[in-house]
Amino acid sequence: MEDIVMLGVEGIKKTILHGGTREKPKFITGTKVTFHFRTQLCNDDRTVIDDSKKAGMPMEMVIGNMFKLDVWETLLMSMHIGEVAEFWCDVIHTGLYPIVAKSLRRIAVGKDPVDWHIHTCGMANMFAYHSLGYDDLDELQKEPQPLNFVMELLKVQQPSEYDRESWALNDKERVKAVPVLHGQGNKLFKQGRYEDATLKYKEAIMCIKNVQTKEKAWEAPWLKLEKMGNMLTLNYCQCLLRMEEYYEVIEHTSDIINQHPGAMKAFYLRGKAHMEVWNEAEAKEDFMRVLDLDPGMKKTVKKELAVLKMRMEVKNEEDRLKYKGMFTKIAREEESLELEIPEQTSPESPEEAPLEETAEEQTNSMQTTLKQITLAQSGPEQTPSASSDHVILEHNTFLSTQNVTPEQTTREAATPEQLNAVQILLEQSTSEETSPHHATPEPTCPEQADQDPLSSDSEQTTPAQMTPEYSTPANET
Repeated sequence: MEDIVMLGVEGIKKTILHGGTREKPKFITGTKVTFHFRTQLCNDDRTVIDDSKKAGMPMEMVIGNMFKLDVWETLLMSMHIGEVAEFWCDVIHTGLYPIVAKSLRRIAVGKDPVDWHIHTCGMANMFAYHSLGYDDLDELQKEPQPLNFVMELLKVQQPSEYDRESWALNDKERVKAVPVLHGQGNKLFKQGRYEDATLKYKEAIMCIKNVQTKEKAWEAPWLKLEKMGNMLTLNYCQCLLRMEEYYEVIEHTSDIINQHPGAMKAFYLRGKAHMEVWNEAEAKEDFMRVLDLDPGMKKTVKKELAVLKMRMEVKNEEDRLKYKGMFTKIAREEESLELEIPEQTSPESPEEAPLEETAEEQTNSMQTTLKQITLAQSGPEQTPSASSDHVILEHNTFLSTQNVTPEQTTREAATPEQLNAVQILLEQSTSEETSPHHATPEPTCPEQADQDPLSSDSEQTTPAQMTPEYSTPANET
């Protein structure tokens, strides 16, 4: 059953969703609380903004450590262990929630809770970059509104019951912890344990940034902490160089240079990182800037430039050989592909084209031969019409007996047997016309034409007289 409880604090309403099973714990400065939370908009859909259960990680907070969203301390201190409650909080308590939510989301994905390499406080970062990196948080930042927080208190530990980490320290304890962490990082670096050293440097940087956010930017206390933070960040970058994390080195040193253009060591480390990733022009520019800021670094800069020149010569030679080999390989592959491509053939088979061409040639040759035979027998002065017509008529008659029309002279219309038959006829016609016993029939006189060849009174007709009349009238040319 839900119970509405007024906490006596303006702008807060509590609704108990599930009562705790234990007595209310004691909360003092340094008490560590572990809890789940769900943040919702106060709309009809009760839109969920963040949910620690979905992220798979409960939230931990130390009472009295000036957590940015201090209203959460008030809410948790009103709860029993195991209790689940919903709190409605007015806009006067939720204005900083977008910034806190950004840090919580970064923790959930394994990132640093703050962008410690950006050397301004949280509010300054927000105005400088105009975005928190999340659209819903940006919208909430532009238009602050009341929020619902559903919380479940899991565990409460007193200061003596847990080992305090740097994030759980108060400001004075954090400042005291920085030199200790710095020394531990230096020792690990000398031992070659670069990854372990980065953890110590990062922890020290976090302590400084947490304290620095409470100071006014660019005033003396803030600048003192800034100088300490830059020194630790550059040590951190030296470890990253040994770990070959060159682009991260460029990122961190560039942030320092943007804020402090006279940071000679930042230019030097960035130049070395540029050299490792073959950024020749950028590396030269950074090394020359080191020389401008500190002429005493002349010998070191000269050595670094010589190393840069040698590395670039080796790199250029390697690239030349690599590209040469690559082009040679491509040429060989293209040549092999050309050898594998089969010759393109026409749609017709190789045997079809010669057959079709032979049929056409035979037809043309046959007709040409017929004309030549006729011309030879009629003489140069005579018209070859009679002899030619005689042979052509016999040729056409023979084709009709072979079921071949005169137009069927290609391979598609006539079979090889039919073509052979035509060739035989051609040879027979040639032999008959060139024989000495063969004579061109004389034109029949009109009287003979009028006689009936079948009449019983007519004289017997000789074989020569029975020859069909193929002559053309004298008036035809």
